[in-house]
Amino acid sequence: MAAEVHFSPPEIPEPTLMENVLRYGLFFGAVFQLLCVLAIILPVSKSPKTDSDGLESKTWETVKKAKASAAQLSKKAKKESKKKR
Repeated sequence: MAAEVHFSPPEIPEPTLMENVLRYGLFFGAVFQLLCVLAIILPVSKSPKTDSDGLESKTWETVKKAKASAAQLSKKAKKESKKKR
């Protein structure tokens, strides 16, 4: 009645190269995604303004002025066309 039962672990084949590449690729992809999400969520302290910041604001101001002048020209053209009627 006291038969011996041998419990041996199941035989698991060694992972192939492709399975290893897939496993570690997914792992590093998940870590990269977490870093990207944390970079969006966590605020980054900004350094003092440099010369490049000044250039960017100047170009933005010139773009705004160009748009404003284009809008004024279109308004003038509309007024002139109404006057001709």
